[in-house]
Amino acid sequence: MTDETWGAVRQELLKAVGQSNFTNWIEPLEFAEVQDGVAFFNVPTPFMGNWVSRHFGDRILAEISKAGEDVRRIEFNVRSSAAAPHPASQRPAAASPEAAASAADPAPASDDTDLPGAPLDSRFTFDSFVVGKPNELAHAAARRVAEGGPVAFNPLFLYGGVGLGKTHLMHAIAWELQARQPELRVLYLSAEQFMYRFIQALRERQMMDFKQMFRSVDVLMVDDVQFIAGKDSTQEEFFHTFNALVDQRKQIIISADRAPGEIEQMEGRIVSRMQSGLVVDLHPTSYELRLGILQQKVEQYRGQFPNIQLTDGVLEFLAHRITSNVRVLEGALTRLFAFGSLVGRPIDMDLAQECLTDILRTMDRKTTIDEIQRKVCDHYNIRISDMVGPKRQRALARPRQIAMYLCKHMTQRSLPEIGRKFGGRDHTTIMHGIKRIEELKGTDSAIAEDIEMLRRSLEA
Repeated sequence: MTDETWGAVRQELLKAVGQSNFTNWIEPLEFAEVQDGVAFFNVPTPFMGNWVSRHFGDRILAEISKAGEDVRRIEFNVRSSAAAPHPASQRPAAASPEAAASAADPAPASDDTDLPGAPLDSRFTFDSFVVGKPNELAHAAARRVAEGGPVAFNPLFLYGGVGLGKTHLMHAIAWELQARQPELRVLYLSAEQFMYRFIQALRERQMMDFKQMFRSVDVLMVDDVQFIAGKDSTQEEFFHTFNALVDQRKQIIISADRAPGEIEQMEGRIVSRMQSGLVVDLHPTSYELRLGILQQKVEQYRGQFPNIQLTDGVLEFLAHRITSNVRVLEGALTRLFAFGSLVGRPIDMDLAQECLTDILRTMDRKTTIDEIQRKVCDHYNIRISDMVGPKRQRALARPRQIAMYLCKHMTQRSLPEIGRKFGGRDHTTIMHGIKRIEELKGTDSAIAEDIEMLRRSLEA
């Protein structure tokens, strides 16, 4: 294989793996020679050789074969200072594409949509993120981090329930950083993938490569970090990786389904580290935010379904009835457009109710006062009899008022009805309790967090 052939192969690899991967992993490869069906390449470090062999070996071999070269395997040799190729008999063995094919690591995606860790979703950008009051702080913080430059918040910790936009913001940050600073090494992956890579490195005795990979990035992004709770060895390595990156002033961005202090079986030192930066909650969506998301989604569908008519009131109906999370909301709209296209009908209220019967039935499950009382009692470790009884100690009165507040906002019951469920209290007492919690929500972050956590739990 000539240098010209390798140059042509490189151009094909650029199209296949994208600019970011090409710059980080393919461009540094130095073609040496082909001998006995083996193509030898010089690389700067053993780590790079192992990584490229595992994740791009099959692709490189395929492109070389397409170019008409009789190559059955590729191997990598650490580049010497003189960059002179060693005799084949002296080259250290490297993982072949056959071994790479059997590795369980997910292969990188093409079209410049992936990073060395996990592929990014091209739909999840800042432009497609609908901002409203429940998520405006998280969006602003994510934007600030995505601007790059000096580390702003380290770590940035995003948390919230399913379908509220955590992963969308994580992907958006990665896309923006890549666009602004292509030279940055941005590693995005889930906590489950982090654990898998750690276990694989232990099994294959490649811990030094593992440590070098994770500690040489400029930005580390870990999604759903609650997954490693209770997994002691993985937590240990995550803690040391975290510390190493913070010491180098490298940016860390983490997401979870709950606040750091609420993740059970997470080591205290990790919780402390995660709380040392900016912790931002993505609150449940409001009606206005849900409507905005639907309107944006409709604009996207107009190009795909130009002949579908959408009657007035349907989007408002969906935004009002489907409140659990954005994924369900978007899925409902997708179903309506697909159904309308298949049967040739306009999307009106009749079609919505007919097509979304299962989703609407699930949404219609009403939260009861009894459920709220039980959930609050469990959270504060008090008895139902104490909640509805006459005792006025602060340890009982505050949970009682929180339960009243939730009953007012999560049920259709009147104040007198709520009062009867709280030991026959007068409706003015219920009003006072609700007003008190509304005041405390603005000044006491612990109470505000408790209320949001209880609300999410009751809506789940």
